Amino acid sequence: MQPVDFTTLTAACSEIRANWLPSRLEQVYQRDRYTIVMALRTLQQRDWLQISWHPQAAHICIGDPPPRSPDTFTFSQQLIHQLGGLALVAIEAIAPWERVIDLQFARRPGESALYHVYAEIMGKYSNVILTDANNIIITAAHQVSQQQSSVRPIQTGQPYETPPKLTGTVPSLGESQERWQERVSLVPGAIKRQLLKSYSGLSAALVELMLLEANIAPETSTDTLNPDDWGRLFERWQEWLQALDSKEFQPAWTKDGYTVMGWGAVEKVKNIQELLNRYYSNQIDQQLFSQLRHQLSQKLNNILTKLRNKAQTFQTRLQQSDQADEYRQKADLLMAHLQNWEPGMKEIILADFETNLPIAIALQPDKNAVQNAQSLYKQHQKLKRARAAVEPLLLEVQTEIDYLEQVEAAISQIDNYQTAEDLRALEEIREELIGQKYLEDPEYRSRSANEPPSTNFHRYFTPSGFEVLIGRNNRQNDQLTFRVAGDYDIWFHAQEIPGSHVLLRLEPGAVAEEGDLQFVANLAAYYSRARQSDQVPVVYTQPKHVYKPKGAKPGIAIYKQETILWGKPQLTIQNSK
Repeated sequence: MQPVDFTTLTAACSEIRANWLPSRLEQVYQRDRYTIVMALRTLQQRDWLQISWHPQAAHICIGDPPPRSPDTFTFSQQLIHQLGGLALVAIEAIAPWERVIDLQFARRPGESALYHVYAEIMGKYSNVILTDANNIIITAAHQVSQQQSSVRPIQTGQPYETPPKLTGTVPSLGESQERWQERVSLVPGAIKRQLLKSYSGLSAALVELMLLEANIAPETSTDTLNPDDWGRLFERWQEWLQALDSKEFQPAWTKDGYTVMGWGAVEKVKNIQELLNRYYSNQIDQQLFSQLRHQLSQKLNNILTKLRNKAQTFQTRLQQSDQADEYRQKADLLMAHLQNWEPGMKEIILADFETNLPIAIALQPDKNAVQNAQSLYKQHQKLKRARAAVEPLLLEVQTEIDYLEQVEAAISQIDNYQTAEDLRALEEIREELIGQKYLEDPEYRSRSANEPPSTNFHRYFTPSGFEVLIGRNNRQNDQLTFRVAGDYDIWFHAQEIPGSHVLLRLEPGAVAEEGDLQFVANLAAYYSRARQSDQVPVVYTQPKHVYKPKGAKPGIAIYKQETILWGKPQLTIQNSK
C-alpha cells in the first residue's frame, strides 16, 4: 500500500485549504477504530473531511458521507463536544517538511484558535490529537503511555509535544545541480537508495516515479550515470520542488498506485480528494476483505470438522443398531431349539429359519438357554431405542452441516476483492453467522446490521437479453427468492448442491428460449459448490413452487414441480475470461 508522503499531504491540504476555509464544523462521526469524518459547511457547500490514522493508510482528504448506523466511539463524541459549531479557520503544517497538520478551530474567522486538532500522518506512528489553545491534550485517538514511549508520551492533561525534528538534509530550490549531484553521489550506490538517504521529505514511491520520468532505472549505480542522466533527473527534482512551492499538482492514477505530480500517469483524476479517497477506501476495504474472508473460512472449517465428526459418530451408532434384528433372530432361534442347549455351552450353531444356513450364536456359559435368549432380546430392544434416539440427532446435525456448507459455498464464490460490494457481501455473511450464534464478536460494530439486505446481486443477461440475478450470500438468496421474484420469473438452483439462488427475470408474455435456460443453468452450476465439475444437475421452477420450511436457517429452501437441466460451469468460466 502506498503511504501518504509529504508531497501528497501538502497537495491534499493545499486543495482543502483553498476550498474549505473557513467552514463550520457541524458533525463528527467515527467510521471505525482508525477513521473520523467531520461535516464541514461553507457558504457554497457541505462535505465530509476524513482523517485516518490507520497504520498503513493514514491520510486526510474530503471523503464519503458516513453510514446511517450509530457511532458508539467515545473519541468522536469528545471531538463534537468541544468543536461542534466552531469554525475551521486554518490548516497548517507545524513545521517545514513535517507530516503533521494543525487544524485550528475558533468561534469565527479572524479570531484566535480555541482548539487544535493535530493530524499526524506518519505511518505506524500516526495519530489524531485534540488540544486546547494552550496545547494541553484534551483527548487523542491513540493514547501513548510513559511505558510505551519515554521519548514522546501522549496523555490527556499533558502538554502536546511535536514529533522529534528531522535530522537529515531538506531539499531546497536554491541548491545548485553541482551541490545536489555531489551530495547524492558522495557514496556510490543505487540512485534510488542514495536519494532517499541524502534528503528528508522523500518517499520510495515519489523517487521511483521521478526516476521513471527521467528514464533511469532505480537500481542504476550513481557512478554509472552520465551527465545527461544527471541533467534529466535534476530537472525532475526541480519540477517537484517547484510544485511544492507553487502548490500546483497533477493528480493521476499510476500503474501501481497514484501520483500528485503527473509522473507515470495512466489516468488523470479531477482532484486530489477524489484520488486519495478512492485509493485508500479501496486499499483498506481490500485488506479488510482478505482478513474477513480468512477468518470466516477458518471458523467455518473448524465448525464443519466438528459437526462431521459428530455425524460420523451418530452414523456408526446407527450402523450398530442395524444389528438389532440380528439379535432378535438369534433369540428366536434359541427359543425354538431349547432342547439343543447343554449346560456350559459357549456357542451353539443352529439352522436359519428361512435359508437353513448355519448361524453361530455366542452364549454365556453361566446362563441357561432361556436366560441367553432374554439377553439377546434385551440387546435387540436397546439397539432399537438407540436408533430412535440417534436418528433425530443425526438429522439435526446433517441439517446444520447442509446450512453451513451453503455458507461455505457463498464464501468460496466471493474469492477476490474487486469492489466494495464484495466486502459488503462478506460482512452480511458475518452478520448472518453472528445472528445464528456461530460467531461472537461484541467489539464488532456492523456497517450492515441496521441496514436492509443489499441488492447488489450478480447481474448477467441471457442471449435473448433477459436479466439474470444471482445471490451473493444467504441473506441475498432469501431476498431474491422471497422478495424480488415475480410471478413470471424462473428460479434456478444446483440440485442438492450448496450454491446461489438464481433468478431469470421475465416480463408477462415473454418466453425464454432453450438457449436462455441453458445459459442460466450454466450460471447456477458456476455459482455452486460444483463449479469445477464438467456437468452439474440444475433444477428450475416457478418461484411460487419454492418454499422456506418453518424455522429454517437463511438461504434454505425447498421446491417442487421442478425440471432438471445439466449446467456446464466451464462455459461460464470461458465466457467470463
